[in-house]
Order: sequence, then C-alpha cells, then structure tokens
Amino acid sequence: MALVEFLAVNDLERLNRRILACRACEAAGYIERAAPVVAGRAGNRMMLIGQAPGITELEIRRPFAGKAGKELFRWLASVDITEADFREQVYMTAITKCYPGRVAGGSGDRRPSGREIALCRPFLEAQLALIRPRAMLLVGGLAIDRYFPKRSLTEIIGNRFEIDGVATIPLPHPSGASRWLNGAANRQLLTEALRHVRAEWERCVPKEHDAVARVQALG
Repeated sequence: MALVEFLAVNDLERLNRRILACRACEAAGYIERAAPVVAGRAGNRMMLIGQAPGITELEIRRPFAGKAGKELFRWLASVDITEADFREQVYMTAITKCYPGRVAGGSGDRRPSGREIALCRPFLEAQLALIRPRAMLLVGGLAIDRYFPKRSLTEIIGNRFEIDGVATIPLPHPSGASRWLNGAANRQLLTEALRHVRAEWERCVPKEHDAVARVQALG
C-alpha cells in the first residue's frame, strides 16, 4: 500500500471513530439517544449522502437498513447493481448522522433542525475531503437542499450535474411517505436518474467488483 493510501485509510478510520463517538446533539437536547451511523472505506469512489438514519438504522447501525433501504436497493437492482456490491463500493453517510426521532404528535420521522445540521456539517465536510468521490448520489430532500436549495424535485431528478468536478445525481427519497413518485412522469424521471447512476457506477467501480461485469466475463 502506498504511503498516501495508508494515510488516507488511517485518517478515515480516525474520522469514523470520531463520528461514532459523537454525542453533541444528545448533549444539546435535540435527540434522546445518539447512535451515529456511517459505512464505507477509503478507496470508495462513489458516495451516497442521505437525510438522516431512521428507526431501524438506530438499532442496526447500518445505513438504509429499513423499508426505505429495501426500496432503494430495488431501484438499484433495476440497473443491475446489487445491494452487496453497492454496500462494498459506496461510502454511505447522511446530512445528520443520528436518528432524529418521530414528529411530535404526528407520524413519520422528524426533519433535523438547522442547528443539528450545523453540528454535523464538519463531519460531512471531512468525509468529502477524505473520500474525494468521483460521483455523489443525493438521496432525499435534505441532501438535495445542500447543493440545490429551493429547487423542486421535478427540476433536478433525472439529471446529472457536475459540482466541483464531482458527478452529482439527485434521487428522491425511497420512503413510502413521499407521494412524488405516484406520478408516471416522475417515475420516468427516476428511471433517467438511475441510468445516470449506472453510468457513474461503470466509471467509478473496478470491473472485478461489479456483479454484472463478473457475469459477462464468465460468459
């Protein structure tokens, strides 16, 4: 392993330990229980940025482990990306790293406050600096708002953007709480977005780690 790669691995491992040890939002009274979630390794060239972990992720401590994750991986399967390959090859994080809790007096998960987002921002900035992704997937409104504030999903889903040289693909949140995908035109936009994901996957992921490429090689 080259020295630069060795340093990158060590730096990322230190950062991940700091994230997992963070209790800032719990100490500030924003959440009941701090249980940060992050997954990935140095060398990943794709990065997924989600909104915040859900209740299942709180218990399992794994990104997209619940119902929304099943839907996300169903989408990815439609462009021949397996869950196992995706989890191995993509650094998965979120705007905030802990489950924010339920909406007070209602159903669904609470949207993290601006203060919570600010507390987590240095971690996300550090992750971006260390991973240096070639491609980013922005999943859900909170992640999309970081890069495309006040833009509607209809404007941006289905497009591939370049942000500071990084291919950036917005995706709607796969939660069943969103009705955006009820419209046929919006589902077509998702199909276009997933085609962009597949193209970036082929650019970023070594062929020996791609299930489709492995099958083609055997054929």
